[in-house]
Amino acid sequence: MMRKIDIRKRALLLDDYFKVEEAYVSYEKFDGTMSRPVRRLDFVRGDAVAGILFNKQRQRVILVSQFRYATLSRGTGWTTEAVAGLVDPGETPEEAVKREILEEAGYEVETLERISCFYPTPGVTSERIILYYAETRGDGPVAKGGGLAHENEDIQVLDLPLDEAFAQLDRGDIVDAKTIIGLMWLREQTTQGRIE
Repeated sequence: MMRKIDIRKRALLLDDYFKVEEAYVSYEKFDGTMSRPVRRLDFVRGDAVAGILFNKQRQRVILVSQFRYATLSRGTGWTTEAVAGLVDPGETPEEAVKREILEEAGYEVETLERISCFYPTPGVTSERIILYYAETRGDGPVAKGGGLAHENEDIQVLDLPLDEAFAQLDRGDIVDAKTIIGLMWLREQTTQGRIE
C-alpha cells in the first residue's frame, strides 16, 4: 500500500565521489496521520553488483581481499569479500558483475544467476546491491585480476576450498554483509544438492 509522502525541501550537501542529500520530509504514519517534518540524509549511491564466484569443477569459491578504510576503526582494514562494484551508466547489472569479476578476480563467467536485490543500510543510503551466483569457466583465471591501477585498487584474489569458505563464514572471519548473504545462499544450495 502506497502511503503519502511530502518532501518539503531537498539540498545536496556533498557532491564528490559520492553524494549526500538532505531532505525535510513528512510521511503518512501507520495511524493515517502525517508526521511532522523531519530532517533526513541520504548517502546517494546508484546500484551496485556483487558475485559469489564458484568453480564447480574444482569445488572452490573465489573471493577477494582489499583495504577498506571505513572498517579500520573496528578491524584490521582488510576485508574478505565477494567481487563487487558499481553499475556504470548504460550497463546492465549482468554486464557489470561480469566486468567486475574479470577486473578483480581475472575470471570469465559461464553461468550467472540472480540471488537477491537488497538495500544494505536503508536507514542511510539509497544504494542497492544486486547479488549474483556466478560459475567460472575453465580451470582458472583468464586474466591477471587484482583490480584497476587507475582506480588505485590493490586486490588479492582468494581461491578457497568450499569447506574453508564456509569455515571462515562460521568463525566470523567474513564481516561483509553481501558476502555473508551470498555464502549462506551457496551453502544452502550445495546442502540441498542444487549445486554440486
